[in-house]
Amino acid sequence: MGCAGEGRLSSYTYRQYPYRRPPELDGQTARRPVVIVGAGMAGPTLALLLAQRGIPTVVLDEDDTVSVGSRSICQAKHSLEVWDRFGIAQRMVDKGITWGQGEVYLRDKPIYRFSLQPEPEQKFPAFVNLQQYYVEEYLFERCLAEPLVDLRFCNKVVGVAPRGDGVTIEVETPEGRYKLETDWLVACDGVRSPVRHMLGLPYPGEVFHDQFLIADIRLLSELPKERRFWFYPPFHPTNSVLLHRQADDVLRVDFQLGRDADAEEEKKPENVDRRLRQMFGPDARWEHEWTSVYTFTCRMMERFVHGRVIFAGDAAHVVSPFGARGGNSAIADVDNLAWKLALVLAGAAPASLIDSYCSERRAASHENILNSTRSTDFITPKFAASRAFRDAALALARDFPFARALINSGRLSVPTGHAGSALDTPDVDQDWRRGPAPGHAMVDAPVGSDGDGWLVDRVGPDFTLLTFADRGFAFGCLPQGVKGLCVSGDGLARQRYDARPGTSYLIRPDRYVAARWRRYDPVAVDAAVRRATGDG
Repeated sequence: MGCAGEGRLSSYTYRQYPYRRPPELDGQTARRPVVIVGAGMAGPTLALLLAQRGIPTVVLDEDDTVSVGSRSICQAKHSLEVWDRFGIAQRMVDKGITWGQGEVYLRDKPIYRFSLQPEPEQKFPAFVNLQQYYVEEYLFERCLAEPLVDLRFCNKVVGVAPRGDGVTIEVETPEGRYKLETDWLVACDGVRSPVRHMLGLPYPGEVFHDQFLIADIRLLSELPKERRFWFYPPFHPTNSVLLHRQADDVLRVDFQLGRDADAEEEKKPENVDRRLRQMFGPDARWEHEWTSVYTFTCRMMERFVHGRVIFAGDAAHVVSPFGARGGNSAIADVDNLAWKLALVLAGAAPASLIDSYCSERRAASHENILNSTRSTDFITPKFAASRAFRDAALALARDFPFARALINSGRLSVPTGHAGSALDTPDVDQDWRRGPAPGHAMVDAPVGSDGDGWLVDRVGPDFTLLTFADRGFAFGCLPQGVKGLCVSGDGLARQRYDARPGTSYLIRPDRYVAARWRRYDPVAVDAAVRRATGDG
């Protein structure tokens, strides 16, 4: 029994995951600690993060397969580091296309190249190009093998009734409806979020009317590996074009069409082929994977937490596709939320800790929207003056480095900071020359006697006190839930953390820095942990 038809691309066959009769339909009712609505990338990731902390979840999805068509493809290093905790990140790297270079063209001439990973020697590359349906497939497989994750396909949420101590959900299945009680409901149900609509919550933002044509094709010839962005190319002289290589020898080509284009005409195969022929030449051969015309918006909810209902990913905020900030920010959302929710459920932190998820991730979303909007304004200038500025920057970029900094073809996703968060302990010492400050993501580096390991692997799912000291250093009595990690020697980790003997960093479970000190101080560490868990 299924709830959707089987989808096919020439390179990927969609699997239909089986619907199973929920026990609630047979009168077996039990209150659940967490129910997650939506099985895109964020929902299953949150379920697995909570399972690592011993929290069972129910994940409800109205469909029975992975996402259909062309969606997120650029999976960033920080997301890979999250997925690595479940043992699936290397599989993504092996399947996808690793890229670290981008190239910008003006007409048919390259004007500059740029590196996406200025600091090498980290476990994962800056980006891997892998289609969202593969990411979801690997997440589904991992969820289905995890006893603490109850992943339910063809279970559509049709009613949400919040209460002071939880939420009642009404769910529709192919065999009838049932109700589900939960302490916390997390809506990861996308930009059109049915949960948000049921609660009547606004989703303010800006609409961009420019249109873009996506053509995902299998090009049957040598494929470029780096990201390429053209302004005014000879094959599309009035607008811009973006090209990415994906797994399975698939290319994504984005053609900027302008706001007045006829979307239905542009999607016709003969018109798509005409554009591709102009781009790749008369001898090129390809197969069509997916074609669509899209516009986009930048939106953000006024609050991500409404009582016991929490919003994450596109349900809470959405940005333009320039910069790969959508899917990656959704993974950062649930990474921020999971450890806080687990502490609250365990009674180890006050419920108010969840409010910090809202404040921190709203700050990150604001930064993403700001960067995304700037990219959009550069790529699709609204005024004659802004177009003149853009064209002048492009003309100067080949010969003048200052002009390259002005070119914005999509500032690519990096972990956003939340400086000033109430959970972070401000620096007491003021002589830091570098190293991640409180409110910023930790930085990976090789560690071990022979540099044969990675710092990101030594930081566990709980708080970690990272101290740079000689071997044999003793931490003494650390606060409950904090692991001590000593790094010795003069390697790259010491340089990246501006470390001296005794330099210490308190790393949160989401691998953000909560505090740092020039010397190890157990009293200061205890105070910082209490502050980072909402009791400071």
